[in-house]
Amino acid sequence: MKTRRTKKANTLTRREFLKSSAAAAAGTALAWPVIVPVSVRGADAPSNRIVVGCIGVGRMGLGDMREVMGFKEAQVVAVCDVDSKRAKNARQRVEQYYGSQGKNGSYKGCATYKDFRELVARRDIDAVLIATPDHWHALPAIAAAKVGKDVFLQKPLTLTIKEGRVLSNTVRRYGRVFQVGSQQRSDSRFRQACELVRNGRIGKLHTVKVGFGTDPGTGPQPPMPIPENLDYEMWLGPAPWAAYTEKRVHPQSSYGRPGWLRIADYGAGMITGWGAHHNDIAQWGMGTEYTGPVEIEGQGEYPKDGLWDVHGAFRIEYTYASGVKVICADTRKNKQGILFEGTQGWVYVKRGQIDAEPKSLLTSTIGTNETHLYKSNNHKGNFLECIKSRAETAALVEVGHRSCTVCLLGEIAMRLGRKLKWDPEREQFTNDAEANQMVSRPMRSPWHV
Repeated sequence: MKTRRTKKANTLTRREFLKSSAAAAAGTALAWPVIVPVSVRGADAPSNRIVVGCIGVGRMGLGDMREVMGFKEAQVVAVCDVDSKRAKNARQRVEQYYGSQGKNGSYKGCATYKDFRELVARRDIDAVLIATPDHWHALPAIAAAKVGKDVFLQKPLTLTIKEGRVLSNTVRRYGRVFQVGSQQRSDSRFRQACELVRNGRIGKLHTVKVGFGTDPGTGPQPPMPIPENLDYEMWLGPAPWAAYTEKRVHPQSSYGRPGWLRIADYGAGMITGWGAHHNDIAQWGMGTEYTGPVEIEGQGEYPKDGLWDVHGAFRIEYTYASGVKVICADTRKNKQGILFEGTQGWVYVKRGQIDAEPKSLLTSTIGTNETHLYKSNNHKGNFLECIKSRAETAALVEVGHRSCTVCLLGEIAMRLGRKLKWDPEREQFTNDAEANQMVSRPMRSPWHV
């Protein structure tokens, strides 16, 4: 099987990344012991299953937990959440599932934690699922990697570009299996679309159009008493202090969409919410998974007041070293999904749909000697299989970092309202000191990366 790649000075290929990861791991072999998961120690081990802990069991985390419990090779033994009601509910679901299924006669129960550090300190846990608010992605993932846990982390990878670089470097240094929750990489339609583009079926690629929706704003919200079940100080963690109000955190009576998604202290809005999915596919189709754009220009509308303060309507134009332009905009400008445009046709893909012109592209066969992209048909299953085999996953940490960086570059460009030049190798802006200050954010003491 032949893989065609265009070599550029600022481009790192998947193979080169994996080679450097191996070198990094080898360089630390004397300083750090190799930690073999409980699940792969052989027939004499207490269990042949991958032992899993879940950090964050809210709207997304509960779904991730349920999905992993459906795999016979995994067993959830611990859950962690700063909301004790959610932790209790998750524990009950775990115990009810294993009890009703008769999965393991020696199963003694599911532990609950409020502090992720206690969960990752357990030596019996092989892997963690992390589905916390975005400002809490980097710290538990880094901590887990350092003590030998494999990690499944919901997208977007991190809150800032600096956090992403530290996390990727840490995962490589400690040789951990890592899967970003970019599940579109385990969808055959997205893979087919990217293979058509990578193999020149639409001619020379010149434009990629990415579209997704935006969130509404809300007015000012009065401070409210902190619920007894919520450790609000821990929920804020590295973010700036702010008075509690329910729409800042998450609903207390349901698992509905949380308000923090629309607050800049905890995330960047839909540019990272949906952008981390669709811009990731744009990067995959372009073959730029280990680099990024060299110029960014964006415009966005922001609320003038109120609690929810992330962008509304927006348009961002990214220019890559190849000359390809990615136009990322809200769905009033671009339709939902990813449209690859070339000199001889186009391919459009979104969840549940793929289309192309000419239509014959849809039945085109990718030959043996052409580029075949990573094939995964189940994102969680792929993660678990890679834990056992120690192989690469469908969505590597460095790939997730680069895709998240594209989104964050767009957010910075929208905030500043001027054209920015970016060096994807050094991960610095070359023409704007103020923009470089936005590559990271201060963390509230005592938290730091």
